[in-house]
Amino acid sequence: MKPKDLVVLIGVIGIILMMVVPIPTALLDFLLIINITISLMIILVGMNTQEALQFSIFPALLLVTTLFRLALNVSTARNILAHAEAGAVVETFGNFVAAGNIVVGFIVFLILVIVQFIVITKGSERVAEVAARFTLDAMPGKQMSIDADLNAGMINEQQARERRRKVEREADFYGAMDGASKFVKGDAIAGIIILLINLIGGLIIGISMKGMSFGEAGHTYSILTIGDGLVSQIPALLISTASGIIVTRASSEGTFSNDIVGQLTAYPKLLYIVAGTIAFLGIFTPIHWYTTIPIAVLLVFAARKMQQNLNRKQVEEEQMVEEQQIEEVRSPESVISLLQVDPIEFEFGYGLIPLADAQQGGDLLDRIILIRRQCALELGIVVPVIRIRDNIQLRPNEYIIKIKGNTVAGGELLLNHYLAMSPGFEDESVTGIETTEPAFGLPALWIDEMTKERAELSGYTVVDPPSVVATHLTEIIKKHAHELLGRQETKTLIDNVREAYPALVDDLIPNVLSIGDVQKVLVKLLREKISVRDLVTILETLADYGPYSKDPDILTEYVRQSLSRQITLQYSSPQDSLRVITVGPGLEKKIADSVQQTDQGSYLAIDPSSSQVIYHKLGEQVSKMVQSGHQPVILASPTIRMYLRQLLERTMQDIPVLSYSELEPSVEIQSMGVVNL
Repeated sequence: MKPKDLVVLIGVIGIILMMVVPIPTALLDFLLIINITISLMIILVGMNTQEALQFSIFPALLLVTTLFRLALNVSTARNILAHAEAGAVVETFGNFVAAGNIVVGFIVFLILVIVQFIVITKGSERVAEVAARFTLDAMPGKQMSIDADLNAGMINEQQARERRRKVEREADFYGAMDGASKFVKGDAIAGIIILLINLIGGLIIGISMKGMSFGEAGHTYSILTIGDGLVSQIPALLISTASGIIVTRASSEGTFSNDIVGQLTAYPKLLYIVAGTIAFLGIFTPIHWYTTIPIAVLLVFAARKMQQNLNRKQVEEEQMVEEQQIEEVRSPESVISLLQVDPIEFEFGYGLIPLADAQQGGDLLDRIILIRRQCALELGIVVPVIRIRDNIQLRPNEYIIKIKGNTVAGGELLLNHYLAMSPGFEDESVTGIETTEPAFGLPALWIDEMTKERAELSGYTVVDPPSVVATHLTEIIKKHAHELLGRQETKTLIDNVREAYPALVDDLIPNVLSIGDVQKVLVKLLREKISVRDLVTILETLADYGPYSKDPDILTEYVRQSLSRQITLQYSSPQDSLRVITVGPGLEKKIADSVQQTDQGSYLAIDPSSSQVIYHKLGEQVSKMVQSGHQPVILASPTIRMYLRQLLERTMQDIPVLSYSELEPSVEIQSMGVVNL
């Protein structure tokens, strides 16, 4: 055992013995001064801690100091009743406060007791109770936040362990403070009872045993009782105040004194108002002007100095920022920030600024939030934050959309007009500026407000410019969704599934497939506009077939078959049959014979002349379906579906290619044409 541990143990045992063994008055004076010293140290430490856990020993220390103070009360009460004395400290406090008037001394003592018991102790107890309750309620959320940061790679395992330990210590601390505050309350009640015992018992002993007169006994024991009460209540008041400071103070970067000075002096202009109010009281009320005017002048002087300091600090901060920017530009690492590429960017000319400016009625930011929600529901991915900025190099009404720094689409808007799309026949009374609808490439007109109602009556589809942008942006995101899903985004989706299906994820990753393998499958699904929102089914399928094949093409086909109900509903409706273009046996045999097997997987190797024939015949059938008003869908056998998709990837990437195994048995299939060789 270390010497300091032995000292603490002896001290606690000595506190217990003080309640039984008589203490000489000289030693009692020394211990009373020690009690005051400890209480001063506690309140000063409490004021200089930045957060409660820096003084985590306080609940136990509160118990020990309360026990020490009660032991001193017992010792002083024994000396008062037995010898009519309690040492120089108690007598000095009694004579100084009473100042020859016993009534005044009692009133001062009672005021201190009321302040401690009703105000500070009661408030600290309530705050400690509420803090403990809220800390315990917040523990699950804090633990989930730590786990989320750990899974996202923002912290390592050691940092997560330290944060969890801190959350547990906070709960333990506030729970202990809730219990320890009860000792402070009991100590205040005990002080009142000991006061009555000393006074009443002293009068009885002084008159009956020591032969004092009533007046002499009353004066002697009243002075000693008041002194004893003050010697115990002042340290108790200090420790109660420290308790209140610790449990009511939120975590900050500075000490209590720094926070008070910094936050109260953060608004120097308000001191002028205070100074004017104080001066008004001195001039227009019976309060003497020489009492208020000096205070008002001092406030004005302080406000002026604080304003000068704030201005100087602001100038220094601006200079420091400029120096840092210059230094960053000069440093070789400054170009690293230029390597960052935003996943999605929306740039527009200065004429379209009202679209994004909320003060001018623009709601583009709100629409983008809805677009991200819509894409999450339809595609099952989290669309990255869309960077919005103006570009003076563009024409005033022009906008462009970039994916990973490359322009993929654009268009022009007329803010004071509406975009009207024809229902299939033209109405000569509807006139406007001819243009092309940017999302789907349909012919359209920009019409003014006066023509809007006429166009709607004629069956035109009329939309405002923000809706045009929102629709175009949504279609671009859907078209390029596979480019936005990387390994990090895939890990985020998998971590979300892990919360509800931990066994599934742990069984699949990394034992069967890596995150990169799963990402390749999801990208292939998104490339063909298949939603990955049902990620549980996708992962279940990969866990089933992953041990037999690591080829992402093969795994994608298995996943598509598992999503047959989703795919069927995507391209057909329960009330109507699915109209398709069927792949004939000759074409299927040609594609099957052109498949080449390698160690890295299989691929389609078909000669250019055959490819052109296939493109031509498929194009004819697709044109017929489009002219009949139906969406073109190509239906092939499961063995050649992915190879046919590879063949059409560049020329007909928007035409879905399905297999028989991807369709529900209940769906009615109607062939609109056959492509054969």
